[in-house]
Amino acid sequence: MKISIISGSHRQQSQSIKVAKHIEKRLLDNQLADQTWLYSLAGNPLPLWDEAIWEGDPEWKALLEPISGELDGSDGFVIIAPEYHGQVPAGLKNFFLMWKHELSHKPALIVTVSSADGGAYPVAELRMSSYKNNRLCYLPEHLIIRHVESVLNENPDDNNPDADAYFRERIDWVLPQLIEYANALKRVRDSGVTQTDKFGNGM
Repeated sequence: MKISIISGSHRQQSQSIKVAKHIEKRLLDNQLADQTWLYSLAGNPLPLWDEAIWEGDPEWKALLEPISGELDGSDGFVIIAPEYHGQVPAGLKNFFLMWKHELSHKPALIVTVSSADGGAYPVAELRMSSYKNNRLCYLPEHLIIRHVESVLNENPDDNNPDADAYFRERIDWVLPQLIEYANALKRVRDSGVTQTDKFGNGM
């Protein structure tokens, strides 16, 4: 079982990567995943999508093929999105334009991050518009890590004890669901019913 974690923050020192590393550790410590891959969008490493990506452009191919291999070999995903002005970061939305079959009919857990009481708008945005052509399947459950600076820190003195305990417990509760969805959707993909050349895009 391989789970890939996409940290969607553009910032080099972000709370999103802190959350991503905690989730990665829990997947491995609890033996939920045999392998993980953490990909950070810090510094916005992917250029803006253009049509050359579908035309076999060698520069695009060299950039994307290693990432494509990691995504294609993944059984499920954790998508971490900080809230920028009530929105998903532009680099994360750009990420979803790059790949189709590598993500298709695989489960993903949405995790949003807020410094205050926000985080709901990115959940709605991801559920509304990020899955259409790549056919990523979001779990019904999601996580909103509010007041993120005060939870999931390695130093207990930096944490709000009640909030930190709550989020740690909730993360450990939802990750096994991701794994079971990954097992179930593998059977769906293996059945062949999702294969099509005629209907390459969602409606």
